[in-house]
Amino acid sequence: MFKKNICDSNAIIINMFTTFVKKRMTQIAKTPITVAYGDGIGPEIMDATLRILLAAGAKIEPEIIEIGENVYNNGFSSGIKPEAWESLRRTKVFLKAPITTPQGGGFKSLNVTIRKVLGMYANVRPCISYHPYVKTKHPVMDVVIIRENEEDLYAGIEHQQTDEVIQCLKILSVPGTEKIVRYAFEYARAYGRKKVTCFTKDNIMKMTDGMFHKVFDKIGEEYPEIEKEHWIIDIGAAKLADTPEVFDVIVMPNLYGDILSDVAAQITGSVGLAGSANIGDHVSMFEAIHGSAPRRAGQNVANPSGLLLGAVQMLMHIGQPDVAEKVHNAWLKTMEDGIHTYDIFKEGTSKQKVGTKEFADAVINNIGNVPAQLKKVDYSTTSNKPFVIKPSVTIPAKKELVGVDIFLHHKDRDPNKLGNSLKDIKAGNMELTMITNRGVKVFPDGMAETFCTDHWRCRYKSEELSASTYADVISLQQQITNLGFDIIKTENLVTMDGQAMFSAGQGQ
Repeated sequence: MFKKNICDSNAIIINMFTTFVKKRMTQIAKTPITVAYGDGIGPEIMDATLRILLAAGAKIEPEIIEIGENVYNNGFSSGIKPEAWESLRRTKVFLKAPITTPQGGGFKSLNVTIRKVLGMYANVRPCISYHPYVKTKHPVMDVVIIRENEEDLYAGIEHQQTDEVIQCLKILSVPGTEKIVRYAFEYARAYGRKKVTCFTKDNIMKMTDGMFHKVFDKIGEEYPEIEKEHWIIDIGAAKLADTPEVFDVIVMPNLYGDILSDVAAQITGSVGLAGSANIGDHVSMFEAIHGSAPRRAGQNVANPSGLLLGAVQMLMHIGQPDVAEKVHNAWLKTMEDGIHTYDIFKEGTSKQKVGTKEFADAVINNIGNVPAQLKKVDYSTTSNKPFVIKPSVTIPAKKELVGVDIFLHHKDRDPNKLGNSLKDIKAGNMELTMITNRGVKVFPDGMAETFCTDHWRCRYKSEELSASTYADVISLQQQITNLGFDIIKTENLVTMDGQAMFSAGQGQ
């Protein structure tokens, strides 16, 4: 019954606001945007956000779509209906409240699906402290994290290969990396930022993260007015958590960015205050970074700030910086006035604890005002021209097959026994040069202390990297299969323009 009442309440909110919007849609040309009220607290914070935007004079025309829990439960495993995709393609702008993804198998993350299907390659999360009005150990923090949004481990390519070993492929592309790195520099230039920092782990992942770092250095040369630096992700994360004020804009691959953008938002004082933009060449999405909080739904207590600040990013994106500035400054003034929702209310600092609707009313009343203590925003000099990001044209390299890694599922944990069984197998120029287990060389001349699983990489190549043929690879596979071994995958070893494009084994 409680859940039904919440759903009925949400439906009333949506219907009332839709009627309200239609009455406001008759005066001036407006930018169509797709709007989803989402689940849990979504309808309440979306209603608050849209009321503030319209009161500030935003020239928008919302198209309402349904996504999330009800759609999942009606048989759409992606959480979105076909007609909703059509709205997104038509408006190219998506303001989305948080949704609930049902637990259990068979349900896909709608956020990841939308980002990847519609090519939203850049995730932009400003992480700013609002000291002393929101408690934080970092009172002068002002960092923007720009995260690659489509690649890396989020490609979601996983396989269970043996009884003991599961793999997840880390996919980074040169064009994808060029786009996100250039976006970071263009963002810094447009918003008057002074420094862009790159985080990678290229001391270990020398090819994938190494490429990301090299692209960062190369593109950075085109922005001489902006300071550039690179940090290894582990010490960089420690520095961000300890001394965030030394950073300005940080760009990084997907997984690192996902984790550290939440960390950065939390150390400003609250993840609930952070907005997020997902930028693509065709469609862009704006949202809060927090979840749907179903336990707080229907209680008029949720903080709409994250979604509202995401909407400020949307206003900049659609070319309405004057409205973005009014909304942002009104919100800052409300925070400064001590009018706070329960999640950030603190005795002695806050002056009034309010609900979702009342907080929105307070922001609306502050439209036209600017903060006195917090730094006011001024978007009048910010370039809101859309960034046109085009990766460079790839010039095909001369590619030669010089070997193959053949992966085996083999339960005997003795690497020397396995190596002696395979060492006499040859094809063309290729012969066994190394066996690794979990990346560590265990044959020949392995260490007895190395722990081994049932997953083995057997590398066949010529020591001189002489060219081979795929027929040689097939011959190797056939000979190994004839000995009764279980081949689970192969990876071709190639050179490009004479350079080996594969990593050595650890300990090799």
